[in-house]
This record gives sequence, C-alpha cells and structure tokens, in this order.
Amino acid sequence: MTSIQKSQRPPARPSYILRGHISQIHALRFIRHNSRLISGDADGWLVIWKLNTMRPSAVWRAHASAILGLETWGTDCIISHGRDGALRIWQLKPEDEDTFSTALPVEDVDHRKQPWLLHSLPVNALNFCAFSLCANSTRSSDSSGPPPALIAVPGTKDGEALIYALPSEDAKHRVPPARSGQTGMLMALRLLRTGGTLHLLTGHESGLTAVQRLDSKMRSWATVYAATPHSQPVLSIDVARGLGRWYTSAADSVIAAHPLPLTLGGEESEPRKVVRTGHAGQQGLAVRSDGRVVATAGWDGKARVYSAKTLGELAVLKWHKEGCYALAFADILEEEDEREDSGIGIADVGPREEGEGRNGELLAPRSEELGMAASRLETTSKRREDKMRRTHWLAAGSKDGKVSLWDIY
Repeated sequence: MTSIQKSQRPPARPSYILRGHISQIHALRFIRHNSRLISGDADGWLVIWKLNTMRPSAVWRAHASAILGLETWGTDCIISHGRDGALRIWQLKPEDEDTFSTALPVEDVDHRKQPWLLHSLPVNALNFCAFSLCANSTRSSDSSGPPPALIAVPGTKDGEALIYALPSEDAKHRVPPARSGQTGMLMALRLLRTGGTLHLLTGHESGLTAVQRLDSKMRSWATVYAATPHSQPVLSIDVARGLGRWYTSAADSVIAAHPLPLTLGGEESEPRKVVRTGHAGQQGLAVRSDGRVVATAGWDGKARVYSAKTLGELAVLKWHKEGCYALAFADILEEEDEREDSGIGIADVGPREEGEGRNGELLAPRSEELGMAASRLETTSKRREDKMRRTHWLAAGSKDGKVSLWDIY
C-alpha cells in the first residue's frame, strides 16, 4: 500500500552543534554506551566526541578519502571504511584516549597519533556502499580479543557482495546478484543472522531491494525476497528485528518497509508498506534500538523522524542550511538497578574533629575540604555523563561539516 504524506509541523531546534570538520559529514556512530559519538568526514578524518563535555577526545585521519561507514567491534575496536579502498580496524581503549590529539580537522597540526591498526582489508569502494558487520557463529580460541565476526562489502561486479571472517581476514562467501539482469551496482547492504541462518539484505542502483539466504549445506545463496519499490538508487538500509521489518530509503522520495526473513515462507515480492514522503533524497536511514522510530537524513538539510509501525511522519528537524548525508541514534539504555541509583550523589562525610566554626559548625581541615570538593565535582561529572548517556539522542551530519544533536522522544 502506497500513501502520500505532507507535514505541517514546525521544525524543532537542536540541543547542541558540534563544529570542527572542514568537509561534509559522511558517517556517524554512538559508541561506549552513548558516552561517545564518532563522526567521519569526506576527507577521511575521524573525531571521537565526549558527550558529557561536547569536546573531542581523539582526532586522527583514518583514510585518504571519504569515510563511508563506521562500526564498533568488541569493546575497544573501531572499524572504518573509506573511499580509498581500505577497510581498517583500529584499537582504541577508553583509557588511551587522553594520549591522542584533540585538535580538530580545521586546526593545522603537523603530527597526530593514530590508534593501533589491527587489520586493513582492500575492498571495493567505487559505489559508495558501506560495509556491514555480523556476529559469527564460530567460536574463537582467543577469548581476550573481540568476538569472531563476519563482514560484508560490495564486490567488483554489479550486484555482487563479498563476506570475510574476522579476525582471520579469510574470504568466506561470494554472494551473486539477487536477480539476473540489470540490477546495477550494490548501493547498500546489511548482513544479519536470523533463526541461526545467515541473510544478506541489499539495495541496488536500479531501486531493487532483496533478501538472500545462505544454504549452509549447499554453500549457496538463494533469493527469498525481491521487490522494486524505488525508482532511483537505494541509499540506506536498517533493520527493526522486533517488528520483523527492514527499511530502505533512496534518491527518490520513497521509504519502504520490507519483511524480515523470519516472516517469510516462500519467495515474496511485496513490501509491507511504501510511503511517498514528497522529499527526494533521503539517506542515512536509521532505526532506533527500541524499534519505535525511524529517521532519515535529507538532501534538503532536514532530518525526519517517522513511526516505525506506520511510517507516519512524527517530526521535522531543520537547522542545517545544506544537505544532510549521515544520521545515527543513540541506543536506548536500560535503567540502572535501584541500588546503583540510590548511591549516586550520596557523600559519607563522617564526623569532623578539627575546630569549630563561629556558629558552632564543625570545620574540616583544608585538605579534607579539597577532597570533598573533588568528590562533589566527580559526582556532578558522573551525573552529567549518566544523563547524557540516557538521553534519546539523534545525531545528523551535514555537508556544512557540522553535527547537530537532537533530544527526541
């Protein structure tokens, strides 16, 4: 079913603006329980922002060309995919952040320290399609490193994808085009495991969207879903597992919701819902971790938020005067237990034994006063960091090199 929407809601205002990139923002990712945000730009720079201060904590140039995608692997590894044909895995521990440069890309600094480069894979980057990471069912003998994973990247042939294993870097699968004929280049992909079976979700230059399933016994891939709801190249893919859906946006004005493999019997060819938004060029599509809302970054400079169930428009977020290319949601974190919450901000001062004030109050020695002041400052900082981690952030990155942070729903 296709519907047409027209919004009459006034635009909201961002809570914060992060400045410091020279070129357009191409990738965003919240990491470390929402305490950090990574931004990647068209010149290959990565900036890790500390959200309790809204200041950079580490800055380095990861690629010689534009950043296509960002992801985390394990607790300490960051994966970056660049248009320079490289996919790189960096190790950056939280305790090491203080040793890195915080000078932003706009600042002229001769030398910057880079994180330890664990892996570097040569990959195809001609079609602007970013990689996708998925947990591997194979267990690793090394329990100290990141968990085994599979990583999918576009192949050199139209419609083809390649899947590698990490940390071995071995090539595991060559996935053929989902449909014979002119599918065009692979523009977006998502690798995921459902029901113990590996699936590849793809979006193509022709507007084709498809799901392919691995037959582990035959080691072959079968297309179990194919539809063409878009008239222009697909730009973004994301998944809402709880709703049994995945979503696509494209260079046209359509947002489409498709069935996930678990809900499929035989091959299907009809999307669950198709909405013509009236706004061409929506990319950076993201689903929030609670599965309630979907958002897109628009070429018109606006981020739009939709209901994940109905695809009805909920909010229009306008601040940037140039097009938006990247977007990311912070994860919705579970509440801490009551014991932890009850301990926040409580200071056990104890009796003071030094002197007495003019009004009869006890006075602490100077060193104790400084210790208590430091403790209060630390408590305030922890409160602020906890608040920032639990805020329902939506980050949007624009051609203007700025990142806007919005607190929504």
